[in-house]
Amino acid sequence: MSLLGGMSSWIDEHFELRLRVLGIVMTGFFALFVVRLFQLQVVEGQEHLERSQRNSIRTERIASPRGELVDREGRLLASTRAAFELEVVPSELRDKDRTLAVLGKLLGGDDPERARHAVLSARGRARFQPVRLEDDLSFEQLARIESHRHALPGVLTEVHPLREYPYGALAAHVIGTIGEIRPSQLEDRRFTGYRQGESIGQTGVEALLEQHLRGHAGGRNVVVDVAGRAVEVLDQVEPRAGGRAVLTLDVDLQQAAEDGLRAAAAPGDPAAGVVVALDPRNGDVLVLASLPSFDPNAFPGGIESAAWKALTSDPLKPLQDRAIAGQFPPGSTYKPLVAAIALQEKVRNPSAGTFCPGSFAYGNHVFRCWNKRGHGTVDIHRAIVQSCDVYFYRAGLDIGVDRMAEYMAAFGLGSQTGIGLESERAGVNPSSAWKEKRFGKPWFSGETVSISIGQGYVVLTPLQLAVAYGALGTGQVVRPRLVKESVSPDGVATPEPVEIVRQVPIDAQNLEIVRKALRGVVVEGGGTGRRAQVPGLDVGGKTGTSQVVKLEHTEGMSDKAIPWKYRDHAWFASLAPVDAPEIVVVVLAEHGGHGGSAAAPVAQRVLARWWEKQHAAPPPLEAAMIEPSDEDSHGAH
Repeated sequence: MSLLGGMSSWIDEHFELRLRVLGIVMTGFFALFVVRLFQLQVVEGQEHLERSQRNSIRTERIASPRGELVDREGRLLASTRAAFELEVVPSELRDKDRTLAVLGKLLGGDDPERARHAVLSARGRARFQPVRLEDDLSFEQLARIESHRHALPGVLTEVHPLREYPYGALAAHVIGTIGEIRPSQLEDRRFTGYRQGESIGQTGVEALLEQHLRGHAGGRNVVVDVAGRAVEVLDQVEPRAGGRAVLTLDVDLQQAAEDGLRAAAAPGDPAAGVVVALDPRNGDVLVLASLPSFDPNAFPGGIESAAWKALTSDPLKPLQDRAIAGQFPPGSTYKPLVAAIALQEKVRNPSAGTFCPGSFAYGNHVFRCWNKRGHGTVDIHRAIVQSCDVYFYRAGLDIGVDRMAEYMAAFGLGSQTGIGLESERAGVNPSSAWKEKRFGKPWFSGETVSISIGQGYVVLTPLQLAVAYGALGTGQVVRPRLVKESVSPDGVATPEPVEIVRQVPIDAQNLEIVRKALRGVVVEGGGTGRRAQVPGLDVGGKTGTSQVVKLEHTEGMSDKAIPWKYRDHAWFASLAPVDAPEIVVVVLAEHGGHGGSAAAPVAQRVLARWWEKQHAAPPPLEAAMIEPSDEDSHGAH
């Protein structure tokens, strides 16, 4: 029993010892836990609170791809590609100045001012919304930034859709540009639902079709860590791409037009001018060229300040669409319209002649004809073919300014064509009432003499002249259209309707008389537009020259001796085939000199390319060139 009692006592003592050791260990662990808890909750509590607040959920917007623009044959004029974008979230920047300075170096420069300006200009936007700094990172820039992201909280890189224009400056004015929405636009009801930072169409077709091309943005909620990096995507709504638009433009004809304008410029002179080509039957605008131009690829994401300054300070105004916003005196291209009115009003008949001695005395002023020797007796056909000023001086006086203004308004002059582009101007279709309202003075009949040959107060846009010549060809004014059809994201095509604005109040036989004379300008001896001939194609047209300064300032000087900005503008307005026109081409070679030698060859290029595409290929352009006549070199008409 004593042995058993001793063993029991030993076991109890040993167990009690183990319990004490276990208690000490547990007490130690608990003490460590309390100490660590105290450290986390009290000593480091504020730091972990801030970290937990930063490790939050962010709502991100996913931009939608903008709809494509294609020409009438399906060639891409504007598309969207994937690009890497650099953004910062102002509320997550720990040290803004340091972060922006580092970003400047990572992007390849030492100046953080551009990035700082972008952040400051975002005032008024919620601080948690991303601010875009760079729109199209190179892979080298992306790699440098990503390798330092751990040290740059608040800096984001995202893949986003970027607008791209494959043809660069070709047709840039009509295609247009996109840019960040302006504060004034955000207040416009048309842009309800837009927000600061979005890119929208600002000019051209990009603006005209903004709602169709825009699409619908998506979004996602993501969990981000303290460095602003996405840890987990909680949910996501995919964006919907914008619709597609098929334009009426023809890239081949547009290229021929712009190349022609450059070729028309004398060595050392800038290439400046306009070409408009349209189908008078339905209003399709085939060409809308304006030089000098610009590259619209510089605008998506924000154009560089130096590039913007260069464009806006250029005296040639490359951002201006001369085709719809340039207002010029039409010169002798106006005469066929006056002829049609004179026939309709019966102040002239086709066979009656008017004697041209080379000048016309009216009141105390002598109005000269471009041909100082005179044209002799000419009927309406020869007056158009040889561009006799005296004939139209007299015809205009017999019509009267107010009757002329009524007819010109019917041809579409003095009002916008309805093409839909915001920068379109209306020109001036002068009348006695217009002058009284504009200047508070009465109309003088001597002013009618000037406007009868497209000078004086009358100014128009090249597009207006193209529409008017279309009406000479078909008898009706058709609204020019740039969109052939719109295609929804689901693939449903909606054709743009053809809109006949009005019938012109000119009898068909009178229009035919004028068209035959236009044919004579191109094919008859003494015609001033012979350099517009295209073998196999029946072309009619009218040359014109509009004065920039008064004749006495440049009389006797050679074209080369006259400073470029003071030289006359050269016009050529044409249609083909003459009997049933399918195309109208109007050319303005700005400060180009004479219509027959500067503008007509440009129209010839476009007409030849059109004929080649529509029918059979003509001989090379060089074979169709004809040396200018005396009227071309002396007759600015």
